[in-house]
Amino acid sequence: MSQLTQPSNLDLLPTEFEEDARTTVRALLAERCEPSAVTAMYDGDRAIVAPLWRTLAQELGLAGLLVPEAHGGAGATVREAAAVAEELGRGAAPVPFLTSAVVATTALLGADTEAGAELLGALAAGERTAALVVPFSTAPDDALAPLDLTDGAVSGTVTSVAGAVEADVLLVLVDTGSGIALAMVEAGAASVQPVVSLDMSRQIADVVLDGAAATIVHAGGEPAVRRALLTGAAVLASEQAGVARWCLEETLAYLKVRTQFGRVVGGFQAIKHRLADLYAEVESAGAAAVYAAATVAADDPDQHVATAVAQSFCSDIAVHAAEEAVQLHGGIGMTWEHPAHLYLKRAKADQIALGTPGAHRARLAELVDLPAESA
Repeated sequence: MSQLTQPSNLDLLPTEFEEDARTTVRALLAERCEPSAVTAMYDGDRAIVAPLWRTLAQELGLAGLLVPEAHGGAGATVREAAAVAEELGRGAAPVPFLTSAVVATTALLGADTEAGAELLGALAAGERTAALVVPFSTAPDDALAPLDLTDGAVSGTVTSVAGAVEADVLLVLVDTGSGIALAMVEAGAASVQPVVSLDMSRQIADVVLDGAAATIVHAGGEPAVRRALLTGAAVLASEQAGVARWCLEETLAYLKVRTQFGRVVGGFQAIKHRLADLYAEVESAGAAAVYAAATVAADDPDQHVATAVAQSFCSDIAVHAAEEAVQLHGGIGMTWEHPAHLYLKRAKADQIALGTPGAHRARLAELVDLPAESA
């Protein structure tokens, strides 16, 4: 059945809160997130992660954006979280905002247990960091595979989990025998095995649980996880838009000063055409991301369609913008010292996160009753 609806009456103009968040996060990253420090992560130096996340989570209070005020959070919406994610994308920031403050936190909203409420408060305060233990490629409508919970202990292996390297709490979907629930496991009780990742600023890991003690935090496990994945996909689109915007702006600035054959490179007609096309793509990606975040924030009937559109579009645009940045920077764009490679890796890794563009297009076709192509 089609979920295509009439255009929603949503105000898409940025609020003062969003603009302040953008300005604050951008200034912080300019001061404390040097590209060289992010590049060092590919040599195993993760020294930048903990202090940067501590500042964002505790001093700026961004870990609690989506947490209600009753639990010590800011009581903000997905729109504000998306604004922050866009700036983090612009800075290729290696922090678990998406995995902990958005996905894991959203999964805990509405938790019906005391343990869930306590954990939500700790996440809001930035005292703890959590990760939802599902493969990072899982789309909001993908099949979920709960692990077995027996006598309060959970066992199983989940591969390619994002955010597990930084997390001290793991949220696991479990089959209790009477239903599917969400349980928390202390990271120390699991074997978190980091794997070499294309994007080391968001390194994935395989999580092995062998009789780890687990505490139920949300009885409505599957709906909570699906809501978290949908929210994460919408916010990820804004991160991808931020990656694309950085690539466009940095490339444009470079081509204004780079000269070849006695002329500014940006003055060549062929280059102008490529930049004009890229500008149109980046602006369109930003608009799609904003609308997706707004519909999810308002729990609008169009949210599934909007998120599928945003993810299928922004994923590809971020990769294209990063590829253009590398190529149009010429020889310097190919070097390890220039940050363009960080954005290409983030864009390419994000392209398969929370559902590939193809998966979201297929889902979109179902949502709007688009007939399948005949064989």
